[in-house]
Amino acid sequence: MPEPTASAVRPTPTGVIHDIGYQRYEGPRLGRRQVFGALYLHGLRTAFGFGRSAKAKIFPWLVVGIVSLVAVALAAVRSQIGEPVATYAQFADAMSWLVIFFVAVVAPELVSRDLRSGVLPLYFSRPLPRSDYALAKLLALVTALWLLLGGPQLLMFLGAAFTTKQGMRGVWNELLDLLPGLLYAGLWAVVFASVGLLVASLTGKRAFAAGGVVAVFLMTTPIVGVLSILPSRAANELAGLASPSTLVQGVGIWSLGDLLVEGDPGEMMIGRFGPVYALAAVLLVAGATALLLARYRKVAS
Repeated sequence: MPEPTASAVRPTPTGVIHDIGYQRYEGPRLGRRQVFGALYLHGLRTAFGFGRSAKAKIFPWLVVGIVSLVAVALAAVRSQIGEPVATYAQFADAMSWLVIFFVAVVAPELVSRDLRSGVLPLYFSRPLPRSDYALAKLLALVTALWLLLGGPQLLMFLGAAFTTKQGMRGVWNELLDLLPGLLYAGLWAVVFASVGLLVASLTGKRAFAAGGVVAVFLMTTPIVGVLSILPSRAANELAGLASPSTLVQGVGIWSLGDLLVEGDPGEMMIGRFGPVYALAAVLLVAGATALLLARYRKVAS
């Protein structure tokens, strides 16, 4: 009986290759700069709830509404009495408690969600270095906080500019008062964003991250109170170094002077230690940023 040939015993193929329309990408391939920019813009949109559910927009825009309402009220009162109720820098100080809770909610949204969902390996594939991810998130939070404090200041400026009785000279003088206020708002934004984002990056659970951020900013305040009642004058003047909030205020008192302390006899005193406060603020921001970068090198390894 003849042996069966190879073609006779070979099974009949049953698989079929279907063309479902996949094609090679022939468009432009964007690089590191474009990826960084896209991540930054996405983080900034996330901070204010854009591109997310209506529920996610409630708190950010509630805070925006509160600070804007206060700014409009101050502008209205000034138009009636003819003099400012508070300077732009004092407005930033007064709204700092809202900034704390804004950071506590937004910072976990920026970083904790990615940690929990495990998408970081996708982000860290080239051409995005690990440091770019952290810096883009930090820059987005800094911008959001600066807009939160600077936007209402602009409303106050517009109200003063349109009601001034000194013409263009009054508008110019008002602008000279606004610029230090915007810089002071930037200081609040940089310090709070660097510390808040570092704390939020330590856990993937948003509730824990939010609680940690609030604890860092609020639980350090009693330390300032204790140091402020010590019999040592130097200890009293250096007490503000113990908390990020009073640290920023100390730098503001040293750099802005009457724009911040005028009309506020209860303002903290820093004596001759203004440069110490400024140096401490720089070291705090630099240290928090360095730890944030180290954190993401560890996460990605």
